[in-house]
Amino acid sequence: MSKYEKLQSRDNYPRVWQMPLTHTASRPGFCCFAMFCSYCASYTLRKQALYGDMSRYICCNGSCPCSGRCGEQKNPELCLCMEVTCCFAQSVASTRWMIQDELGIQNTQCDNCIIGTMIVMQYFACICSIAACLTGSNEINDLAQMLDCVADFLWCTVCACMQTQHKQELDIRDNKGGQAAAYGAAPVQAPAVQMI
Repeated sequence: MSKYEKLQSRDNYPRVWQMPLTHTASRPGFCCFAMFCSYCASYTLRKQALYGDMSRYICCNGSCPCSGRCGEQKNPELCLCMEVTCCFAQSVASTRWMIQDELGIQNTQCDNCIIGTMIVMQYFACICSIAACLTGSNEINDLAQMLDCVADFLWCTVCACMQTQHKQELDIRDNKGGQAAAYGAAPVQAPAVQMI
């Protein structure tokens, strides 16, 4: 199965997230932790997603060419720390996909719209910055800086909301005895290199 087919298959999972992205403020403590200490939140969530068993850890959950080649088995904690620091966005996405695959969870259209808006704003801010460099226009440069601030704010907010959503789902899973079968899905291992 190709990466694209795997992403598309997540649209057919039987469940949706217990907490929509629009309701993550109902867990203000973790949401603030994920907003202001996002790397720590990503680290703890991946470890929780792996049931605390770091022998199962693979860099970026097997979705990048470097996965499985970074010495993960020798020091998985250090590798995970490097992943969340150097590849934060991929770390959040990998944990999300891991949870979705294990528990059979699909994104709602609202989730996809929010995540898509965040990504489009990042691209739009980048394009405006390039246009400002090419034209030398102060007005375009001011617009680019404003869009960059808006995009960064959206990025921080949405990542914190996604991580709060992940925390909610993992806590529910763990409170049911750590069994994905409680959701009607069998627990899975982290995929081998290049399987996602």
